[in-house]
Amino acid sequence: MTIAPTRVLVAPDKFKGSLTAAQVASHLGRGLRARGLHVDELPLADGGDGSVDAAVAAGFRPVPVTVAGATGRPHTALIALHSNGTAVVEVANTCGLHTLPGGHLAPLAASSAGAGQAFRAAIGLGARRVVLALGGSAGTDGGTGLLTALGAALRDRAGRTIAAAGGTLSRIVTIDLAGLPDLTNVELIIASDVGNPLTGPTGAAAVYGPQKGATAQDVNTLDNGLRHLVDLLTAHRPDAADLAHKPGAGAAGGLGFAGLFLGGRIVSGAEFFLDLLDFDTHVAQADLVITGEGRIDDQTAAGKLPAVVARRSRPRPVIAVVGRSDISPAATTRMGLTAVHALTDHTDRNPAADPTLTRELLIELGRTLPLPTPRLMEVGAAAS
Repeated sequence: MTIAPTRVLVAPDKFKGSLTAAQVASHLGRGLRARGLHVDELPLADGGDGSVDAAVAAGFRPVPVTVAGATGRPHTALIALHSNGTAVVEVANTCGLHTLPGGHLAPLAASSAGAGQAFRAAIGLGARRVVLALGGSAGTDGGTGLLTALGAALRDRAGRTIAAAGGTLSRIVTIDLAGLPDLTNVELIIASDVGNPLTGPTGAAAVYGPQKGATAQDVNTLDNGLRHLVDLLTAHRPDAADLAHKPGAGAAGGLGFAGLFLGGRIVSGAEFFLDLLDFDTHVAQADLVITGEGRIDDQTAAGKLPAVVARRSRPRPVIAVVGRSDISPAATTRMGLTAVHALTDHTDRNPAADPTLTRELLIELGRTLPLPTPRLMEVGAAAS
């Protein structure tokens, strides 16, 4: 009789636009438990949207805060707060693309003020370690929205206050930082897997501006504005130009740069959240790991969450359950995955647009997906 793994760690990311990581884990877990398996569910995040949800699922307390969306409309977002003084603030749920009214892109008008308001709220609640999850941003304002929400003031030639946005950067003549809070005793962690600098051909505007609706002319306007911002902030920090060139400074439209300017440090989002959510303790108890995300392709191997999960799970076999797979066999092997199962291989409909269908397919896959044999597990251990 073949003995299959009995202890399974289900550790997925969200299926973007369909289900949260917690929902994915729950539905897969339901199917796996129907087979008599012991299942440990650990919803994960990579520093993008869903980071707060993953922290809450891991035991953080959800705290609602009223913040400005990308174009200023007030709405309620959540931050995650732990009793140890750690808070998770997410760009996506405060001022990200999902907060744009009607989904209409606003590349020159979008602001990061909502993230700054949530940051300030977290400090007010006693947080002494703030994790700023940068994925899903809507604008390219160099983090000026965050800075003004914390107390900075942007002024034009006549001394009038300027609203923070990518399209207003070139109009700023002075930046007053006197109103910023004292962050000496606050550790700022900037969670992002984006390695772009702030400006230039691989910078925030050039690479990510078009995804946020920027035309070629807009990209030029935004990049020139970001360069101008760096020049202005050099008066406050002589190393501002050096910070702008650091990998990750261009993350979230320049929020990475603003975080560095405030004394923060940039870390790999996937690696950091696995540590934050105590992945290593969970995986130590598992015979098999099932991870996943909405879509997997060859780029996933370059440090995205399923690749990090696979590496940190060795020598245990790792299966990926995904919404859609465009990954090559070579990349699958390179990532150390035993198998990849895509929901789109089990339906003619589009699961990404149908959460109910996604739920049903995940439950069924949990009940039926082939489990690795002891021989495969031994090969995986030897390969590690």
